[in-house]
Amino acid sequence: MIRRNFNSYIVVLLLLLITVSSCEKFSGDQTVPAYLRIDSIYLITNYYLQGSTSQHITDAWVTIDNDFLGAFELPARFPVLKTGKHKIQVWPGIKKNGIAATRVNYSFYSPIETEVTLAADSTTIFHNLKTTYQSATSFPWKEDFENVAVTLDTTSGSSAYIQRTLPGSTLTFEGNHSGMVVLDSAHDFFECITHSGYTIPTAPVYLEMNFNTTNSLSVGVFTYGNSSLYQTPIITLNPTRGVWKKIYIDLTTTLNAYAGMKTYRVYLHTFKDSGVKQSTILIDNFKVVTRQTK
Repeated sequence: MIRRNFNSYIVVLLLLLITVSSCEKFSGDQTVPAYLRIDSIYLITNYYLQGSTSQHITDAWVTIDNDFLGAFELPARFPVLKTGKHKIQVWPGIKKNGIAATRVNYSFYSPIETEVTLAADSTTIFHNLKTTYQSATSFPWKEDFENVAVTLDTTSGSSAYIQRTLPGSTLTFEGNHSGMVVLDSAHDFFECITHSGYTIPTAPVYLEMNFNTTNSLSVGVFTYGNSSLYQTPIITLNPTRGVWKKIYIDLTTTLNAYAGMKTYRVYLHTFKDSGVKQSTILIDNFKVVTRQTK
């Protein structure tokens, strides 16, 4: 009985220590935090200049009065040890190359700036924040398959080809058309490349795209110099099980991997996956995104 009471005393003492330690996190002038809640961030575009509003903003990178507070996965609710009026800045965040471990604030999206009035033990809610592309953003290449002429060319060795989905088709992501590639035993290899080449800039370069595929699909770039070229795969997209996904692929490192390269083209490449009779690759809203340089 004495030993049992002693053990109970130790447990109570540990709980008290944990409670005191937790309270010390909010030590100082303010002991009760205010809270901010951000549900989602959406994108607004000028369609003709910037393309689709499709986005996959997963995080909010938050500063208050120019002090970095943290990066939070959306939807997010987090404490702030401030009260009264304050300037808040929210940078939209993404998963670079679709990888959860490489979350970054997307420098091509504009930060959302506003003023909030915080109160202890109260939550300030932002349901649907809106962002835009920054004014210095440029789009060397866009392809949404809405025009009859498609700016992707199949290569000479490709046995499969790009077709457009029909208007009203359930296969279409948005608008009237998406791109579609069907792989089967007679058309088991697909490769295409952008019709034009683009100058490698001294700025970050990303490729944005929507995809829905039952087959693996590699994405990469050809880079061209005066007397040399390199074909470099960057990422392989896995089957999505009928779900459309959005990805932001960082091209910057690959474009600058070899000295003397001046221009580049984006390519898609795949063989029909083994054990599959027929596969369908759906693609839409390609954008090469970079920053205007003087």
